Amino acid sequence: MNDTALKAEGLYKVFGRNAQDAVKKLQNGASRDDLGGATAAVIDASFEVKKGEIFVVMGLSGSGKSTLIRMLNGLHPQTAGTVTIGEDSITGVTPAKLRDIRRHKISMVFQHFALLPHRTVIDNVAYGLEIQGMSKEERLKRALKITGVVGLSGWEEKYPSELSGGMQQRVGLARALAADTEVLLMDEAFSALDPLIRREMQDQLLELQSELGKTIIFITHDLNEAMYIGDRIAVMRDGRIVQIGSPEDVLTNPANDYVEQFVQDVDRAKVLTAESVMRKPFAVAHENSGPAAALQAMRENAISALYVIKRDRTIVGWIRDRDVMDLVRKGEKSIASVIQTDHGAVSKDTPLADLFIPSLEAALALAVTDDKDRLVGVVPRVTLLAALGGEPDAATSAEPVVEPLPSEVVDKVLDASTEKGGTL
Repeated sequence: MNDTALKAEGLYKVFGRNAQDAVKKLQNGASRDDLGGATAAVIDASFEVKKGEIFVVMGLSGSGKSTLIRMLNGLHPQTAGTVTIGEDSITGVTPAKLRDIRRHKISMVFQHFALLPHRTVIDNVAYGLEIQGMSKEERLKRALKITGVVGLSGWEEKYPSELSGGMQQRVGLARALAADTEVLLMDEAFSALDPLIRREMQDQLLELQSELGKTIIFITHDLNEAMYIGDRIAVMRDGRIVQIGSPEDVLTNPANDYVEQFVQDVDRAKVLTAESVMRKPFAVAHENSGPAAALQAMRENAISALYVIKRDRTIVGWIRDRDVMDLVRKGEKSIASVIQTDHGAVSKDTPLADLFIPSLEAALALAVTDDKDRLVGVVPRVTLLAALGGEPDAATSAEPVVEPLPSEVVDKVLDASTEKGGTL
């Protein structure tokens, strides 16, 4: 099954005379400044966007990102290269075929809303469906449903001039969603909004995405916005795509000095997750382990506490060396009586910003679990701090939050247990 919603291959966009000659020069290694008066806006751009993905293209002004997105729906014809949406190529098609693809395959949300001022909210939302030829009753029914989805219930009969900027952008988004196309293009869709409204729209877009699973290509110059909403990010510079990767990849493994400088001011606490900084646990105890075995594991790894897990690696709780030592002295065969269940584990998808309080409250390195509550790693406090400082690999060991007992004390207790016939 093909899960590719859109594919771009070798895209070039050159403005001015002798555009094809300029493409050949670029392909042979010429710079943008050596094209004889032609201007290269996009150079050899290739990428695939998966179905249900938010693919963000970001870059500074003049990087070519807005030209690129207009090539994806044919507003700017490609000088070279191809664009395929699903099974349909938009390269070299007739104007009639291109209009049909725009109506049914790909829609767009513009930066400046592009609403029809003489139409009400409901009629603006239904406009794309009208162009598709849908009956009035059916299109108004669908438009009414979508206005509710984007939070415009009660505003259907208002005109754009009666709405705030944020509400006008909701209308533009609703119009694109109502068309129910395979791909949604968003060109700097939130950049004209005030910061608080902008963040609200970002949150709503993610909420809608979780519900509708649309394929979205989002253009922005705001790195934090790209990191917040993107599943993958393409970074552009001087018309070229210089890196494609997840927000975490771009932040932690920049492809070159430009990307590294570009991302240096990103709030890492909101982008990186527990999974990106976690370490494998040095040692764990199984729920059926004996006290001597648990104490031996702590001694060998110079740690003061262990997580206790079941055979499927789900967490039961944690144990502390002092408590386990008492069990060894008493000749107990089980650690069950000293297991503490307040382990405070976090999901591997938890942002670093949400790890501070759990990390402070944890008696040992913070446990990280997968979607089945299985222990997959730990985040020592020192590792968390190092990651926020831009050095995710600076700390590779778990720190004992609870002060460990001296090794000679542990050895004496274990030796005494062995002399009494105890086993590890």
